[in-house]
Amino acid sequence: MAILEILKIPDARLKQCSEPVERFGDELHAFIAELEETRLAGPAAVGIAAPQVGCFQRIVILDCSQARRPVPNHGHLILINPEITHWDGFVLGREGCLSVPDYTGNVIRAEQIKLVAQDSQGETHEYEMTGYEARVLQHEVDHLDGLLFLDRVVSRRTDLFQRKVYQKGGKKNST
Repeated sequence: MAILEILKIPDARLKQCSEPVERFGDELHAFIAELEETRLAGPAAVGIAAPQVGCFQRIVILDCSQARRPVPNHGHLILINPEITHWDGFVLGREGCLSVPDYTGNVIRAEQIKLVAQDSQGETHEYEMTGYEARVLQHEVDHLDGLLFLDRVVSRRTDLFQRKVYQKGGKKNST
């Protein structure tokens, strides 16, 4: 396994839409293992989407179980071809991204969502998510559609913030 290179702005490939996964097998499982290793290597990364490493398939890994504050969540999820089927309420929150390492920003997202996705074996599952987990999932699905949180920042003048340091394992790391 290897840690994959994260595409960063202004890389135009980050604007590319991803294709649905149609084949489930060893090749997919090997890629998911590398994507997870890459997520774990990223500072404070709770989610990652395949397009962030140059693979334009609809694959997301999400794990909010290690959030600083306990939040309702489904634990470690591998979501293939995720589709948000319902959303409700709106809330403003701060987001960051491995592909936008120097900034965070305020983004309005749905507070509650329902989604359908396949697991790595191709089995279909339905999920209901709220709060932080719902926000992270929406952020990652945006990557599948060629969007970054920068595209959803309320105002680039007042709601985009330069990141000073990354926190990882209790140590401060400069960006």
